Amino acid sequence: MVKSFNSLFGKSNKGVGIELAPERVNIVQLRKQRQGFKIEALTSVPVPEGLVTDGQITDPPAMAQLIQQALAESKIKASRVATGVPGRDSIVRLIPVPAELDDKELREMVLNHEAALYLPYPREEADVDYQKLGYFVDEDGIEKVQVLLVATRKEVTDTYIRTFEQAGLQIDILEINSFALIRTIREQLRQFGPQEAAVLVDIEFDSSEIAIIVNGVPQFSRTVPIGAYQMQTALSRAMSLPASRDMELLQGMTIIATPIDGGKTGVTELNPGMAAILRVLGELTDELRRSIDFYLNQSENLEVAQIFLAGPGGGLQQLDEFFTQRLSVPTAQIDPIVSLSLEVNEEKYPTVQRSSLATVLGLGMREV
Repeated sequence: MVKSFNSLFGKSNKGVGIELAPERVNIVQLRKQRQGFKIEALTSVPVPEGLVTDGQITDPPAMAQLIQQALAESKIKASRVATGVPGRDSIVRLIPVPAELDDKELREMVLNHEAALYLPYPREEADVDYQKLGYFVDEDGIEKVQVLLVATRKEVTDTYIRTFEQAGLQIDILEINSFALIRTIREQLRQFGPQEAAVLVDIEFDSSEIAIIVNGVPQFSRTVPIGAYQMQTALSRAMSLPASRDMELLQGMTIIATPIDGGKTGVTELNPGMAAILRVLGELTDELRRSIDFYLNQSENLEVAQIFLAGPGGGLQQLDEFFTQRLSVPTAQIDPIVSLSLEVNEEKYPTVQRSSLATVLGLGMREV
């Protein structure tokens, strides 16, 4: 079957970036300037419940209509776009292969033999791509090349292709969301050495993607079923409010970072809403700690130098201080507007919401 997208590592010179999330469609059009990028258009429209379930599009026609609506609102005219799939639907692995293989032999080995070893489902059910990263000499003195293997289920990519076709668009680039995020903070990642790992925590609507990055390349990734919606739901329940997909209440909270002892901060007792949020954040902290420990136990002479927070839950006030204290690792919230020296309407995109734009801006950068 001939896919109507270039590849998971394709290239393009034009188009826009579109992020399909469970609670919103984000669309951006960037223009390259001498000193960086300029936002030509940036729009976000809400996604009704039921269109995306467990990260997968369950109603392509309705999602296609939302994409068309967002394009119309932003006055963007495009035929080819870049988009991304969630990490939960993908396999990302670093694999060493013999350096003496020519390009044809390498392609055959990686796409068929090696891919089959790492996939948790049959090879014929996957779309697979790869990228050569660099050469190294292993412990036996044999020269090898490091290859980044990326795979996603065909049913996922086929659904994305069908959705965008119904919106009158062709997918020019289909990549993993975490790759777009890494592109957005590329300059910040360059400050770390080869023995320093950065942890990217993308706190999305109903899950969080954890990626450990060394030398700008994801070495380990994991999805945990804890996101901003779980925090929002816990907060609403504690305050006897109806459940809502609107994150406004949650984003208005300031996370308490001081140690908690018996439900107290040492000054005043916690209100029920904050206590509920902190319980969910405590679960996420435990999952993050497990991921970091698991990776470090398999890696020699490596330390975690920084945690980066992204996604709609990543911009909560003082959340960086919370994780810094709980995990004893410096933590920073991604503000892609500042990182990329962009200009936006401050009222339309307040600081607490900007971390949710990191993925779509990374997709837009890929297109220009």
